[in-house]
Amino acid sequence: QVQLVESGGGLVQAGGSLRLSCAASGSISSINAMGWYRQAPGKQRDLVAAITSGGSTNYADSVKGRFTISRDNAKNTVYLQMNSLKPEDTAVYYCNAHLRLDPYEYEYWGQGTQVTVSS
Repeated sequence: QVQLVESGGGLVQAGGSLRLSCAASGSISSINAMGWYRQAPGKQRDLVAAITSGGSTNYADSVKGRFTISRDNAKNTVYLQMNSLKPEDTAVYYCNAHLRLDPYEYEYWGQGTQVTVSS
């Protein structure tokens, strides 16, 4: 069974840091793009950061300079280092990955992890 398992959310004060992890497991041939999205109450789910299999990254303007996405291909894991957190970063964060299960590619989502930033 293929799944994405997230960890690392929690409660932090403004200005603090958190690191999210997301590990893919199962019969995976390869992993293409991976990313993090977030959804605040009453709002749509938006892209926070993404990284290709080659390491190219893309960030939402609101997190540029504060968040860093990275991946460990040997561990099938993507990370999101979040620094200088603000109350407006409070949301449920979802991992996203495009997994190749030969001969097809599928999009998977993690279960979500809550990040709460207090002022």
